[in-house]
Amino acid sequence: MARKKILVTGGAGFIGGNFVQYMVNKYPHYDIFNLDLLTYAGDLTKHREIEKKDNYFFVKVDIADRESIMSLFEKEKFDYVAHFAAESHVDRSITEPGIFVQTNVLGTQVLLDAAKQINVTKFVHVSTDEVYGELDIDPTTFFTEETPLQPNSPYSASKASSDLLVRAYHETFGLPMNITRCSNNYGPFHFPEKLIPLTISRVLNDEKVPVYGDGKNIRDWLHVIDHCAAIDLVLHKGINGEVYNVGGHNERKNIEVVKTIISTLGKSEDLIEFVTDRLGHDKRYAIDPTKLEKLGWKPNYTFETGIAQTIDWYLNNKLWWEQIINGEYQNYFKKQYSLNK
Repeated sequence: MARKKILVTGGAGFIGGNFVQYMVNKYPHYDIFNLDLLTYAGDLTKHREIEKKDNYFFVKVDIADRESIMSLFEKEKFDYVAHFAAESHVDRSITEPGIFVQTNVLGTQVLLDAAKQINVTKFVHVSTDEVYGELDIDPTTFFTEETPLQPNSPYSASKASSDLLVRAYHETFGLPMNITRCSNNYGPFHFPEKLIPLTISRVLNDEKVPVYGDGKNIRDWLHVIDHCAAIDLVLHKGINGEVYNVGGHNERKNIEVVKTIISTLGKSEDLIEFVTDRLGHDKRYAIDPTKLEKLGWKPNYTFETGIAQTIDWYLNNKLWWEQIINGEYQNYFKKQYSLNK
C-alpha cells in the first residue's frame, strides 16, 4: 500500500513547525514534506529531533515560485496539502503590505493551481479569525463560520483574499478543501515579536515591555498543540468545502496576559510601558468553535496550564530565542517601538 504524502507549507514557522512535528511523530506511515522559504521567521533548528526520521523531508521553495511549485507537485503527487505558509505579523503588514499580497494571495493561488493539477485528496487552508474584523466587547458575541469577512489590516485583508480564492477553486473547479480560522496561538517556538514570547524575553532580561494603547484589547488564546490536533482532525474528517473555526475559549485582555507573565516570573509591573496604539487595532476577537467540537475536537489546554507550560519552555530554551533577538531582529524592534529602554 502506497504511503500517503502530506505537504506542509510554512513548516519552519511557528504553527506550521509544531504541526510538522506533531504529524511526523503521530503518523510514521505518512511521509511529511516541510516546504518553507526560510524567511526571517523560518527556523529549521526546531526540527533537529525529527530531521533524521525516515518520514520527514524538507524542501526550500517560495510558494509564489510557480515553476518550482508545479514541478514539485508533479514529482511527489501529494495526497494532502496543509497550507500554513504566510506572512503573518500585523505590524509588518502596515509597513510593507506588498509582501503580504505576494505571499498570502499570489502564493496561495500558485499552490491551488498545483493542487488542482494533480487532484489532491484535500487542501486545508489555515487562516485566521482576523478576517472577520472586530467584535464589540459584549462577552456573549462570537465569530462563527457565518460571520461576514471584514478585515481591518493589510495582513487580514490578504488572508481573507486567500480564503476567497480557496473557496472559489472549490466552487469553480471542485477542489476538495477546508478552511480553518483560528484565534491567537501561543506555545513553543513562537517567534519573539509576538506578544507572549516578546513579553517573556523582555521580562527575563529586565527590559521594558511595550503594550499597545491601554492594553485592553481582548484576544482568545489557543495553545498551538490544540491547534495542531484541530488541523489533523479537519484534514482527515472535515466535510468537503466547509469552514471550521478553531478557538480556545480563553479570552484575555492583552494587559492581563502581560501581567500574568510578569507575576509568574516574579518581576515588577514597572516593566510595562504603554506605547502608541497600532493602526487599525481590532478591539476584540472571540471564536465559537461549536462546529469543530461537533466534529470531535476539544482543547486540552486551559490558558493557565498553557501559559505555565509556555513560560517553562522559554526558560528551558533560551539559546533558541536569544539567537533570534540578538540578530537582525534588534533593528526591527527599535524601529517598531519607542521605549525608554
